[in-house]
Amino acid sequence: MGDADQVICFNQGYPSDCLTSSDLCEPCKTTAEDREQEEAHFSNSIIAADSASVVIESDMDTSSAEVAWDRGKNWGWMLSAFICLNILILGCAFVSAGTSEIVKISSLDLQSFIIFLLLLTSIWMVYFTIYNSRAENVAVFKDRHAGPVWLRGGLLLFGILSIIMDIFKIVSYVGYLHCDSAIKVAFPVVQVVFVLVQTYFLWMHSRDCVQVQKNLSRCGLMLALSTNLVLWMTEVTEESLHQTISPEFSTNHTKLSRRQQYIKSASYGDDQCKCSHTSCDIFKDAYYYLYPFNIEYSLFASTMAFVMWKNVGRAAPESNHHHNVTFSLKDVVIGLVLGILLVAAGIATFIVYEIDMTTNSSDKESHDAALMMHFVMNIVIATTMSVCTIVGSAIFMVDHREHISEKNPTQSLDVGLLVGASLGQFIVSYFSIVAMVATGAKGHLNRLNLSWGILMVIQLGLQNFFIIVGLHREPFHEAEPDTVVANPYAAESSKDGSELVNGDLDKKSIPDTEARGHSRAAEDRHKLLWKRRVLREVCAFLLLGNVILWIMPAFGARPQFDHNTETEFYQFSIWAAVVNVGLPFGIFYRMHSVASLVEVYQKL
Repeated sequence: MGDADQVICFNQGYPSDCLTSSDLCEPCKTTAEDREQEEAHFSNSIIAADSASVVIESDMDTSSAEVAWDRGKNWGWMLSAFICLNILILGCAFVSAGTSEIVKISSLDLQSFIIFLLLLTSIWMVYFTIYNSRAENVAVFKDRHAGPVWLRGGLLLFGILSIIMDIFKIVSYVGYLHCDSAIKVAFPVVQVVFVLVQTYFLWMHSRDCVQVQKNLSRCGLMLALSTNLVLWMTEVTEESLHQTISPEFSTNHTKLSRRQQYIKSASYGDDQCKCSHTSCDIFKDAYYYLYPFNIEYSLFASTMAFVMWKNVGRAAPESNHHHNVTFSLKDVVIGLVLGILLVAAGIATFIVYEIDMTTNSSDKESHDAALMMHFVMNIVIATTMSVCTIVGSAIFMVDHREHISEKNPTQSLDVGLLVGASLGQFIVSYFSIVAMVATGAKGHLNRLNLSWGILMVIQLGLQNFFIIVGLHREPFHEAEPDTVVANPYAAESSKDGSELVNGDLDKKSIPDTEARGHSRAAEDRHKLLWKRRVLREVCAFLLLGNVILWIMPAFGARPQFDHNTETEFYQFSIWAAVVNVGLPFGIFYRMHSVASLVEVYQKL
């Protein structure tokens, strides 16, 4: 073989002149630039390998950090849930024992336990607020769904009314200090401080996604939640004693009124302990009517504390579909007017019913007439709300708005509370239906009571469907008119072959395209507006309907005890337990439905 055939080229990947050169005796070799490129390529490979190992190590560190964070989160959740469960069980034991005359646990023991919880919770809230004002990155993320203005406004309103109730209690209990325990005065005083601290705390921090001291924050929020629930149980129990009339009195004795029975059962001073001033009875009657607001305050605070607990450590993303929604009653006429008329009629019949039940309880004709009026009013309310809900649900079924895909604790809690609270009213209604059917529904009062129970079940089911569907829909958006851009240089041939000048094009083509675009937008807007308007009318009417259905039982209407068919069928102890457990949830359901309907209305 010749010398040329023995030339071996070592740089096959880079250009070389050895094969094209006329001098075949010059060996193939790379140039200086080729050597630099080859060295750079080699060093880049080394760097890439090193960076890959660093990425793998960082991924391992991140995964291990996530595992450690999950362990810490689970540990914090379990500890906080354990604290809440124990406080609730202990509170249930105190509340249950305090209502029994056999168990030697008085209301003073229950109030001492609650005072301890109120002080401990208030101390933690003050600590959290001070730490939050001094530390950085305590709540980098905010949950825009949590703590809306209407919820915080409701909390503030109920908090103010609760403080007024406690002030009335203080003034009333001071009159018994000379012969009764000072704990009865200390309890409302501590509760006033607790309401002030908690209202400020929830108003300022209800949207926080706490990122520091997570386990302590979880435990503190569960402490606040359990404290409010124990307060709620205590208030509901006292209100149940207030409203329940025991039929154990013989006909020869004068039956105590509900308020007198309540005051005696709640031990606001026995017969031997007399008030030192003359205004005790006035303040007792005054704070009697403020109990429903205090009950709702505890439930509002419990809900907000639970949402904060769910948001601890959560990095809430900013949604791309965030829209500023406002509450406006513009163009809402029919639903608003009918709802106001319904509320006015309900309040009028409720006042007449309460007066007859209090003053004319011995007159059977007046008693039955008042009951019939109350049953008829509730049947009218349930019927009109059911028809209205069917209309709104039908519009939702043909509505093509997108469903919300983003998950958040607030919305899940709203749906859970809505369905869970409605079970209380379902229980009372079904027990009443069974009693009416089993006894044959004899008499017009029994038939009206049966109709009311059936209609209430239908109304609850339809309203739950309407609210849940509305909460999971995206807000309405105005249809933007089509923008048509005309080309001024495009010419259109006329019949004689000549071209239109630009002036003619401006006069003819552009107005035509604009008219078509605006007419299409107006048509879409018309289709959108009638749906929005009907749904707004439905929401406004349902909102006011739920308001009157909250007012009547919250302020004393108890036809379940005034009409004795269920009491005779189930016996008083069983029927009282059903009503006293189910009805407070039903009252909360109506208030929560109002809040949920506001949310649905804001999306329309």
